[in-house]
Amino acid sequence: MGATLIDGKAISLEMRQEMTLQVAKMQVTPHLAAVLVGDDPASAVYVRNKEKSFAAAGMRSTVHRLPGETTHDQLVELVQQLNTDDDVDGILVQSPVPKHITERAILEVVDPIKDVDCFHPENVGRLVAGEPRFAPCTPTGVQQLLIRSGVETDGAEAVVVGRSDIVGKPMVNLLIQKAAGANATITICHTGTRDLAFHTSRADILIVAAGRAEVITGDMIKPGATVIDVGMNRVDNPARKFGHRLVGDVHFESAVEVAGKITPVPGGVGPMTITMLLANTLKAARLRRSDGSEGR
Repeated sequence: MGATLIDGKAISLEMRQEMTLQVAKMQVTPHLAAVLVGDDPASAVYVRNKEKSFAAAGMRSTVHRLPGETTHDQLVELVQQLNTDDDVDGILVQSPVPKHITERAILEVVDPIKDVDCFHPENVGRLVAGEPRFAPCTPTGVQQLLIRSGVETDGAEAVVVGRSDIVGKPMVNLLIQKAAGANATITICHTGTRDLAFHTSRADILIVAAGRAEVITGDMIKPGATVIDVGMNRVDNPARKFGHRLVGDVHFESAVEVAGKITPVPGGVGPMTITMLLANTLKAARLRRSDGSEGR
C-alpha cells in the first residue's frame, strides 16, 4: 500500500478533546436543539449519534421528535419558538423531512445566528463573501483533515468532484479563501464535465463528493496527490453479514497505490461531520453570549 491514510477518527477525537476542555471553562453550556420529523431510520441513528457526541463533549442536545404527519406550519412554529428560546444556541432540522414539507423554506426560518448547519442564505452569502459565521459541517471537516494532516493547500491545484449545496459548492468557497487550509486554485467537476479524468489527474488535492460508488479510479489520480473521499455507498456483498459493504466514491484499492495521502471509507471524512457540528454549536454559543460583533 503506497498512500498514507488520513485517520478521520483520530483527528476527530483530537478536536473533540480540545472542545471538551474549552466547554469546561465556559460559564454556560452550549445547547443544540435538533428537530427530527418522521421515522427515517438513518436520520434516527444519526441524531442518536449526535446526542452521544454532545454529551461526551460536555454540551447539551435536545431532540424534538415529531410525527411524520406534522404539517409545514407546525414545523415552522416549532423552529420559531426555538429561535426565540435564549437557552438554545444552535438549531438543526434533520434532513430529509417528509415530502409534504418544503425543506428549503424551513431552513430559511432558522435564525442565522443559530444556523449551525450553515444552510440559511445569509450564512451561505457570508461564506461566499469570505466572512463566514459558520461553515457547513462536512466541507469544513474536510478542511480540518487537510490542515491537521499537513497538506499544503496554498497555491495547490484542487479539484472538487460534485456540486451539491451541502458539500461541493461550499467546499469550493472554503478552499478559495485567502486563509489557512485554503488559497488553492479550484476546479469543480460535475455531471456535465466532458473529460473528468483530465481534470482529476491534474489535482494536487482531489476531493470527491460525486454520490456514485467508486467513480474515481487510480488511473484518474495524479501520483502523490491527496485524495479526500466524501462518499458513502452501500454495495451488494453476499459474503458480508448484512449482505453489503460500504465503499466511497473513490475505488480505494487502485487509488491507494497512486495517491500520497488518502481517506478511508469508513473512518475518514465521516467522523468529522458531527465534530464540526460540535464546533459550530460551540462558536454559536460564544457569539450569542458575547457582543457577537465578529459573527453578526
